[in-house]
Parts: sequence; C-alpha cells; structure tokens
Amino acid sequence: MDVLVLAGGLGTRLRPLTEGRAKPLLRILDKTLLERVVECVPEDLVDRVVVAAGYGVDEIVQFSESRIAPYDILLSVESEPLGTGGAVAHAVPMLTGTGPVIILNGDLISSVDVRSLLSHHQKTSASATLSLWEVEDPSRFGVCDLDDSGMIRRFQEKPDKGTEFSNLINAGCSIVERSILNSLPTGKFSMEREVFPDIAESGSMAGLVFEGYFVDAGTPSSFIQAASACILNNRFSTGRREGNNWFGEGSVSEGVVENCSIGPGAIVSPGARLSDSVILDGAHIEEGAIVNSCIVGRGATVPANSDVSNKIIAY
Repeated sequence: MDVLVLAGGLGTRLRPLTEGRAKPLLRILDKTLLERVVECVPEDLVDRVVVAAGYGVDEIVQFSESRIAPYDILLSVESEPLGTGGAVAHAVPMLTGTGPVIILNGDLISSVDVRSLLSHHQKTSASATLSLWEVEDPSRFGVCDLDDSGMIRRFQEKPDKGTEFSNLINAGCSIVERSILNSLPTGKFSMEREVFPDIAESGSMAGLVFEGYFVDAGTPSSFIQAASACILNNRFSTGRREGNNWFGEGSVSEGVVENCSIGPGAIVSPGARLSDSVILDGAHIEEGAIVNSCIVGRGATVPANSDVSNKIIAY
C-alpha cells in the first residue's frame, strides 16, 4: 500500500523552532515527527511513503537519502499551498502501488489501529474509511455521523457550535480507494469540505472509532503532550525511561525532572528544575534554572537561575 503524509504546513505555530527547519523533521524523543506519524502503520503494510510538502523540501530530501527510516521517502512538492484536497490530487501520480491509499495528517500522533481500520474498510466495501475519535467539543474538527453498521452517513467540517452531528471527529488517518483519488480535480481545494461530504452522502464512507490517545502535535502545548504520550506508551527504541521522563543517549541530568523528554546530549545542570517540557538534542539547562511547559530547541541554552514558562527557546 502507498502511504501519503500531508505535511504542507509552514509550522508557524511552532516558531521559532521551525525557522530554517522542516516541521516534519522536529524530533519527538528519538524519532522525527514524520516517523512518529507513520509508525501507526504496521511495517508489513508500508515500504514507501510520499510526503506532500512545500517547505523544508531540501532538508526532507536529505533525511530521505540518509536511509534512517525503514522505508523509501518520496516528495510531492507544492509550489503554493493547495489545501488538503489539492495536495492529495497533486501527489496522485506518485502513488503507483495497488489497492487503497493510507492518508495521514502530518501533525497527528495517535494509537489508531490501521490494520483494524483496513479490515473495516474491506468489510464494508467503502470508498473511504476514516479513523474516528470522540471529543467533548467537536466544532473545531470534521464531524461524522456514524450509524450502527459502521458507515458515516453525514460529514461536516468545523461546524458552528451546537450544530454538530455527534462528538465523533475525523482523526486524521483515512483509507481511500484509488477510484476516488483518480477523480479529484487539480488546483486548491479541501478534502474535508469538498470531497468527504459527498462520499458520506453517497453511502460509501465508513468509520471506525479507536481508543488510547490522539494528539495534534502542531502547537507548543500539544507538541509537549505528544512527547508525553510517546513516553507513557514506550514509543522509543533508544534512551531510557525513568518514571514519566525519557532521557536520550548521552544526556546528563543532575537536576529535578518531571514529565519531560531530555534529548540526546542534552545537559540538565545541578539545581535546575524542569516540568512538562521538551528539551531537544544538545540543549543546556544551566544551574538553578526553572523550566515549566517549555520547548528548548537543539543546542539552545537556558541561562542559570532563569525562570521560564510556556515558551519556545530556540537559541
């Protein structure tokens, strides 16, 4: 099967962390965000991934050529933002495999069971099957009206509060038949606003609810939450876990750390106190510093005795 990752965003919500760096290559524990998104797909179902991107292309190419990931990575480059539908349509010529295509939102870290989703897709003979997640406020998402047979009868994208069909949202992992992909127009448009509603109304859209965790890693707070989810679910192959913390290879911690990921080669000096934060590779937290709910970028320094909260520190 082909896997398509929609990663065309500029990462503006994570600036300055993403200035001069492709958001898909930001690290969550010991893997890039791109790898984290794709790892929900069982290894035997993927041998290559197409990334729809328009920013940081050269860096993603270098990552692909490094062969770090256990699959081939190809780029579908957008010269201008095309929306989710336009990005999918633009990538179709590169999707040369057989069978349906797995489409993943490039920000989402979740426990979705892709094998079960594929089984549901095949059992229902659907044209498109969406992973579904239950939330308290669905108005910020694509909302699905799921019937007892596992079919989505209506789909509405970011409805006004109080008009939602249900509390079940599109959770960013879909399986779509090539007949749908081959019929897409060119240009800028939205899968969620202009394609999914029609498929649902035709009776050919299925949905499957999953449990566990679901995190959109596109904001500072949710990026930290994504790291925490990976720690608590042991989604790492290097470094070590101590309680609710993860320490990368070569990191040194002589301070107090709570609910944090400490990247490879990072240093937490004596007297420093860290909570609910992500410290990336090679960063230095100096003596006596207090860091709460922060992301500290690669090689950045938090000066001694400083007190910072809810910030991205990139230099």
